[in-house]
Amino acid sequence: MDQDAIPEDLDRRIDALTERSTLTRSRIIEDALSNGRTLAWQERWVAGIEQGLAEADRGEFASEDELAAVLNRYAAG
Repeated sequence: MDQDAIPEDLDRRIDALTERSTLTRSRIIEDALSNGRTLAWQERWVAGIEQGLAEADRGEFASEDELAAVLNRYAAG
């Protein structure tokens, strides 16, 4: 293996993230190095977004009462 090469398993994971998101390989690597966001963290983030989009596609939204409960729970006061 080339000393500067990324291990094959990480390379495949980065490629998979680029296919599942709008991020480029460079942005994924930069995010990991600059912001400490591991590849596993980025994979979970993208999976969460995909899950949220799928729920929205199914019409699964929070009700106004559910939103109010969350906002009230975290409101300063």
